[in-house]
Amino acid sequence: MPGRNDNGPDKYFGDRAGTDKANYHVVPADGKWALKKEGEEEQMMQENDKSDVVARAKKLAEEYGSMAIIHDEDGKIEDQIEY
Repeated sequence: MPGRNDNGPDKYFGDRAGTDKANYHVVPADGKWALKKEGEEEQMMQENDKSDVVARAKKLAEEYGSMAIIHDEDGKIEDQIEY
């Protein structure tokens, strides 16, 4: 199919995963909110207050010129802030 990318997530994240250029995701985690760097399994932080995690994600994304990607309780993307 023309224009279709079949390279999968490894190719998509490959150039920036685990680097400072990785995007920062705010995701639900066991009734709390976690910050995860794109391409990494380990959480950078976990808090009860989503706004604290969002603020940290935005700060890191701004510092490194990447994106803060905010998910809702169901894990769906509700906002993306690009710096």
